[in-house]
Amino acid sequence: MQVAIVGFGHEGQSALHYWQNQGADITICDVNPNKDIPVGVKSQLGETYLTNLDRFDVIVRTAGLKPAIILAENPTVQPKITTVVNEFLRVCPTKNVIGITGTKGKGTTSTLTAKMLESAGKQVFLGGNIGLSPLEFLPDITPESWVILELSSFQSVDIQYSPHIAVCLMVVPEHLNWHADMEEYIEAKSNMFAHQQPSDTAIYFAESQLSHDIVRSSPGKKITYFAAPGAYVENGKIVIDNHEICDTSELQLLGEHNWQNACAAVTTAWQVVQTPDAFRNVLTTFTGLPHRLEFIRELDAVKYFDDSFGTTPETAIVAMKAFTEPKVVILGGASKNAIYDGLVQAVLTSNVRHVIAIGDTGPLIAEELQAAGFTAITPGGTTMLEIVHAAREAAQPGDVVLLSTGCASFGLFSDYKDRGNQFKQVVTAL
Repeated sequence: MQVAIVGFGHEGQSALHYWQNQGADITICDVNPNKDIPVGVKSQLGETYLTNLDRFDVIVRTAGLKPAIILAENPTVQPKITTVVNEFLRVCPTKNVIGITGTKGKGTTSTLTAKMLESAGKQVFLGGNIGLSPLEFLPDITPESWVILELSSFQSVDIQYSPHIAVCLMVVPEHLNWHADMEEYIEAKSNMFAHQQPSDTAIYFAESQLSHDIVRSSPGKKITYFAAPGAYVENGKIVIDNHEICDTSELQLLGEHNWQNACAAVTTAWQVVQTPDAFRNVLTTFTGLPHRLEFIRELDAVKYFDDSFGTTPETAIVAMKAFTEPKVVILGGASKNAIYDGLVQAVLTSNVRHVIAIGDTGPLIAEELQAAGFTAITPGGTTMLEIVHAAREAAQPGDVVLLSTGCASFGLFSDYKDRGNQFKQVVTAL
């Protein structure tokens, strides 16, 4: 069997090991002409990396590469294209698979759900867009195991199998620099539900029409969260099926948007096992994932928070609303063709003292803020050291300095992790 692995990052490496174990003849195809290729493995690198892919039996697409780009040069290979996630779902030895998608909250909800099931005594594997490639833990899975996959639109756009339990969180415009338009983005998310069976379950956010539209493609049982019959908030408590799980005040996760994530996780785990005490223990102890409203330090009575994972205006809005204190907010970065009207209104109404504008979109956001009457804006410079120093100079005792840019990181940083890690390093060194 001739296999082309197109894109050789972490996913590609797991694909190489997997198909090597299948005895396949593998060629690594990558646009980087200097990509480090394992000894003995054939490669096709540089500008011609997509040439003549029709000679392969299987083409393993890295998630970030649009199928259309492959098909533009190889129009007959659609039936041959697969992904790491698609192959995992095809061969997975357990039907106990939970897929979680949405615009934001996927990582937190997936992690909470995994911890709840583990706390209830289940063997759980967590992967996909978070943590491990699922092919890495495939050999360890038994028919009784539970697998939780965080799935992005990049991974689900051409997926051919659906999880037994599929979850759609809050959905807003995102990745419109990758997808042709919002309709294509919704179709990609819907594809994760489209291959379910009537015996499967589709869970969705009750307050999002887009989430509801996405799960319509499923023939399975449909359950809302943030409203009955799933988990919801009533009188300050998270409740499901007449069971009180915990008070929202006991959550260690900051921000009311995390009430949604908590309810989504409770609803999902409840379909597997009903153990309120185990769920409560997780919700009252889990403090969050890196770069999601992560507290870094307090200096001179100013608290610094890293929310670098937030790369859309909507995520910056909920981050600002998570704090009542006066805020110095770092906004801007690379464009994702987003609209900033809501972000501007949030700055005006969320006790923001000052904005540090950075990146390519910084001047655009600053212009829209000034047009709305907000003028406390400072250009952040081109390095994280300059950005943090500008924020520190603008902050006063009692303030929060919040890195929640509402934009992608590219240009100034390699990715959101690099941006967040640099922020942590500079803030820690102050």
